[in-house]
Amino acid sequence: MVIYRVATPEDRKHAEAIDNSFTTDTILEVTATDGEFRVCPVPVDPPLRKVYPDDEEETDGQEHVIVAVDTEGDVRGAITLAYAPWNRRLHIADLRVAPTHRGRGIGTALMERALTHGRELSARTAWLEVTNVNAPAVRAYRRLGFALCGLDTSLYVGTESEGETALFMSRGCE
Repeated sequence: MVIYRVATPEDRKHAEAIDNSFTTDTILEVTATDGEFRVCPVPVDPPLRKVYPDDEEETDGQEHVIVAVDTEGDVRGAITLAYAPWNRRLHIADLRVAPTHRGRGIGTALMERALTHGRELSARTAWLEVTNVNAPAVRAYRRLGFALCGLDTSLYVGTESEGETALFMSRGCE
């Protein structure tokens, strides 16, 4: 059984400690021109393992965090979001599920709760960014109703993710 609730300060520490690495046998190759972009799945062999550095995403602490907690009180998943009133957009900043608990619907349940929170704030859209090498996440976000809406070939320049392309995805909240 999993309980979903707003994170306490202690929960936030545990959520940030969740291993958000992944392994994939497919990446999304991005071809961008002035007028269009194409995203095509490409197999990789051996499979790619991506481990994010601890300090990759810095937040200002103003985000809303929802956690998934098991019956022992351990945080097994978390979603971090922020709302921008000027354009009524819910920004999904981070979604993590402990590797031992992936594939059990925790990510979907966290996203549903995030979208419900967005609707309560009158958000019209939800938006997120994901790297092109995280094909498993892109597939999951598509299943949750997100669609590709843009890309940035320079977002990761000068970071450990240099060479990857940022994909932006969105969906309606209403």
